[in-house]
Amino acid sequence: MKLIVGLGNPGKEYVGTRHNMGFSALDEFAEMCRADFDHEKFHGVFAMVKDPSFPEPFILAKPETYMNASGEFVRPLMDYFKIDVADLMVVYDDMALAPGKLRLRPAGSSGSHKGMQSIINHLHSDAFPRIRIGIGEPPHSGADWVLGKPSGDEKAAIDEGITKAAKAIRDALLKGFPYSMNHYNG
Repeated sequence: MKLIVGLGNPGKEYVGTRHNMGFSALDEFAEMCRADFDHEKFHGVFAMVKDPSFPEPFILAKPETYMNASGEFVRPLMDYFKIDVADLMVVYDDMALAPGKLRLRPAGSSGSHKGMQSIINHLHSDAFPRIRIGIGEPPHSGADWVLGKPSGDEKAAIDEGITKAAKAIRDALLKGFPYSMNHYNG
């Protein structure tokens, strides 16, 4: 079974912020699958998806621990469902990429992303696929930037990136992560 985790912060005040791009991409993919986040456990919500168009069931999950403690949700969920690290995929925002640009990697460090670092710390591994969605570099404080909402051309580019990320998730599940890397890396 695969586990796809979108990173973000819970609460209405964070909807649409740059830091919630992982949630946004997962929500868009969940709509494609007609999946509902109707399960709660370990301080997060998840959807169990058994769609016959996919080769195996999978879980879509969103931590409600706040970004910097994402690993406190991911590790217990993986243990509970006996999911291997290699079967985890994480979707999140990245300031080092231009707005809407995607970067898919099979493994690697967290960069400076604290949510990813929390997951890596709790799993004692960085050997899992990830999809990063570009939000652009901040003109000022990084914290203010990621918690702000994009507008205009930037919002249009990020929205396009969210849609591409949802398709990259779909294709990774259907055709394998290497296919998605080759097709969506920008």
